[in-house]
Amino acid sequence: MSPTDCGRVLGVVGWSGSGKTSLLERLIARLAGQGLRVNVVKHSHHDVELEPPRKDSARLRMAGAAEVMLASPYRVAILRELRGAREPSLAEHLARLAPADLTLVEGYKWEPIPKLEVFRPGLGRPALYPDDPHIVAVASDAPPPAGQGGPAWLDLNDPDQVLGWLGNWMR
Repeated sequence: MSPTDCGRVLGVVGWSGSGKTSLLERLIARLAGQGLRVNVVKHSHHDVELEPPRKDSARLRMAGAAEVMLASPYRVAILRELRGAREPSLAEHLARLAPADLTLVEGYKWEPIPKLEVFRPGLGRPALYPDDPHIVAVASDAPPPAGQGGPAWLDLNDPDQVLGWLGNWMR
């Protein structure tokens, strides 16, 4: 499967605490409500524990299984232990996903994919868009800078505006 099977791919980037996940939650609910299939890749720098260590699946993984698939009538999860191997690339992750209309990627700031930046000046961190030509829009709780001629500037507190921009971008 190629990344194009993931439909359009849009990164959502910004500093911790900027509201990326909250914005994604609102957008995904609305897009899914319109009948679109939306995938998400969420990058974490932390060691993620998805199952309690005493559960059978964790015990099998810790015993040495390369991958463990948890399958139920409600969801499927694949846990792969890297055991010192390199972290798979974003392209490799995208290739494992089921086809979708849109795949949203939270994190992966360094990837050369189209991105929406979530920017809150109140966090005291610099905007990313001046140094990243792949940022195609900024959702912010501040007005656009004077003479701003770069990416589209969206009101972070107006999900309808962000959703409208996203719909146009997908077309």
